[in-house]
Amino acid sequence: MDFSFTEEQRMFRDMVHEFAEKELKPRARHTDEAAEFNAEAVQKMGPLGLLGLSVPEEYGGAGVDAISAALAVEQIGWGCGSTGLAIEAHNELGCAPIVLFGTEEQKRKWLPLLASGKGKLGSLALTEPGAGSDLAGGVRVFAERHGDEWIINGEKMWCTNASIAQTIITLCRTDKRGGSQSLSMIIVPTDAPGLRIGPAEKKMGLKGSPTHAVSYDNVRIPAANLLGPEGRGLQQALQTLDGGRISIAALSLGLAQAAFEEACKYAKERQTFGVPIALHQAIQWMIADAATLIDAARLMVYRAAWLKANGRSFSKEAAMAKLFASEIAEKVCFSAIQIHGGYGYSAEYPVERIYRDQRLMAIGEGTSEINRLVIARHVLELR
Repeated sequence: MDFSFTEEQRMFRDMVHEFAEKELKPRARHTDEAAEFNAEAVQKMGPLGLLGLSVPEEYGGAGVDAISAALAVEQIGWGCGSTGLAIEAHNELGCAPIVLFGTEEQKRKWLPLLASGKGKLGSLALTEPGAGSDLAGGVRVFAERHGDEWIINGEKMWCTNASIAQTIITLCRTDKRGGSQSLSMIIVPTDAPGLRIGPAEKKMGLKGSPTHAVSYDNVRIPAANLLGPEGRGLQQALQTLDGGRISIAALSLGLAQAAFEEACKYAKERQTFGVPIALHQAIQWMIADAATLIDAARLMVYRAAWLKANGRSFSKEAAMAKLFASEIAEKVCFSAIQIHGGYGYSAEYPVERIYRDQRLMAIGEGTSEINRLVIARHVLELR
């Protein structure tokens, strides 16, 4: 087994880490407290390839392998959870479906703009008020074909990046008869008449990553904006989520690593009973457990990314990595606050914010419960 990175992967990771340390981490507290998207830093990501991680170079992206993409998201999340989620959603939910399922015309029209940093980001609208995990049976947003147009009506919610997006790829029901072949994904420009983006949701964490309800009132979209064949939307969404789970797992790693580093730093500085608390066994055990959990999660994330990069099946491994990394992030951040004691509960220290930010990781892009179902069905060979 080879657990080493290539020289190119190491250089890319280090470059992103330096960027996050300079442009994201110093502003992370303000981003959270002001609920303000760090647009200035994100605009600088375009030339670095961070807005087109999976976008081929011929369409203006970086075209990096899945391991490099995971490394990048991990480092961005280390610097700022809010910015990390916005960039993860842009790459994996806003760009990847066009890369995977788009026509040549669609790729040339949308990808250079999304990857450049000169325009806005990408977004994906799956969830509805009555459809979260149950996409197959719960989607009510309906797109009806009229000549050379789709007319879309309905409501979506929990749409990351909607207010800062150039496009919202929308999962619609295109066949009222239902079934697994009744859904389709359509590229919806955010300036389309009839599209309304609601106010930003007030959230527990990740406040600098805007999340919105989106409504469609007779939104007319060219028929050419359909992604792939009609009726393949559910399969496209599930394939998109498989890749997104690797990125959410990587983002969880970045958050856990940031909290872990803060805990180690504080343990060396804080003194009780005449010595740094790092010398107390109770603290050492929490540090040891956190280090072990992070290391194990990191190996799972990189394994899933390696499988994806090598064109092998990775759905089960992505679900495992996302499940484990998101749940150990909770444990590591919990311990980081314990090590800080009362100060850990104060917004004066970063661990309070990081703890709130990580909580979404076990919910978004497949809850822990859904990922357990995905894993079990693979293991038991169930459809």
